[in-house]
Amino acid sequence: MLKKIEGSIPLTLLLIAAGFLAYGYLTSLLKMTDFMIFCIFVLGFDLVYGHMGQLSFGHMLYLGAGAYGAGLSAKYLSPDPFLALAAGLLVAGLAGAVLGPLLVRTTGACFALLNLAFNQVGHFLILVPLAPITGGEDGLSLTFSSYGWVNFSNLTFIFYLVLAVLLAVAFLILKFESSPFGLLLKSVKENEIRVRFLGYNTYFYKWITFIFSAALSGLAGALTVLNYGYTNPSFIDPTRNVEVIFAALMGGAGQVIGAVVGGTAFMTISNYLARYILRWEMFLGVALLLIAFRFRKGIWGYLREV
Repeated sequence: MLKKIEGSIPLTLLLIAAGFLAYGYLTSLLKMTDFMIFCIFVLGFDLVYGHMGQLSFGHMLYLGAGAYGAGLSAKYLSPDPFLALAAGLLVAGLAGAVLGPLLVRTTGACFALLNLAFNQVGHFLILVPLAPITGGEDGLSLTFSSYGWVNFSNLTFIFYLVLAVLLAVAFLILKFESSPFGLLLKSVKENEIRVRFLGYNTYFYKWITFIFSAALSGLAGALTVLNYGYTNPSFIDPTRNVEVIFAALMGGAGQVIGAVVGGTAFMTISNYLARYILRWEMFLGVALLLIAFRFRKGIWGYLREV
């Protein structure tokens, strides 16, 4: 049954929408909006990790690029929220396009650590040289224009908007997986040397995927700014990379529903477990060990095989 759901795009989207609608009205719309934005970030990260087979320790750079792209646009250009979204998407995509040609030619630890190094550089730039523009440690407090019912201070509106964006991103990735491009990327993940031998420029395909991944991460950053009305250096903090890595591992890498399940599970643990357990991070460490040794394909991967 689960394999049938995953193989059908309408059923997959319906399952995601129903889950968040039910969870949202049982808890709070603000928290669920935050959960969905994080799931978009996990989906963007998983394009590199789950589909391309490369682990990045620096994807907070692209979420931060999107957040600051949206924030600076609202602060210095126009408070238009849609311009801010476009700016965040563009800035993060450009960051991926500029850094991608270097990064995709590396593999393994080199790829992971180079991403972390660039993330550290971006964090430093936000905090020190660009502080007069970015607000440094204090960040920026922002307001956005409203157009009738299009009001980003309305929790219900932004909940449904982010849900629509999440479903659109999931749809695009599901179509990508079944496209010739997606199938070629799977082949590159399995054996890049053989794919190059067949005459394909694998670096180009990985670069395009990396740009797409960075842009989706930036979209999550821009949506976070619209949701909270501010931006600060925590949106680009390198120490937070563990969050998206853990979520991808928890749900199951390379699977759309896996990314959503992992993102939701991580946010649930980090938001609710901390109320009852002071050292709740220890629970995450134990969970990661269980996943690594017992559930190698994550929660969703395990459920599919049951």
